[in-house]
Amino acid sequence: MKFSKATNYALHTTLALVSASSVKPIGVQQLAKSQDVSTTYLSKILTKLAKAGIIESASGAQGGYRLTRNKDEITFLDIIHAIEGTSSMFECDFVHGDECLIQAEMKNAEQKMLQYLKETKIVDIAHKQST
Repeated sequence: MKFSKATNYALHTTLALVSASSVKPIGVQQLAKSQDVSTTYLSKILTKLAKAGIIESASGAQGGYRLTRNKDEITFLDIIHAIEGTSSMFECDFVHGDECLIQAEMKNAEQKMLQYLKETKIVDIAHKQST
């Protein structure tokens, strides 16, 4: 199992926005430079985060991106779902009848991971980073 690079960048970008001390928007160039990624690629990721209601863009000379939600509420799972979607990570391709036992175990494991990611807030990582 592997999350995409886009999820990696989305998590780091959201952490940067959470860690920013001001409510002033941060430009895409600054965010991209801090992660050594192209602004074009990061803009696509930022669009997904905006569609998910995690961030918003502000246009103009002082424009950029800022959080739309309370930073204490944003979870790893929110960001992962914004980038990766919400489909199940494992689907059994065999026909076993009502329920495949392998599918059931994989679903149980996935639910535990999703619960952990739902409980893990980006702001908690920001606090660890600043100490």
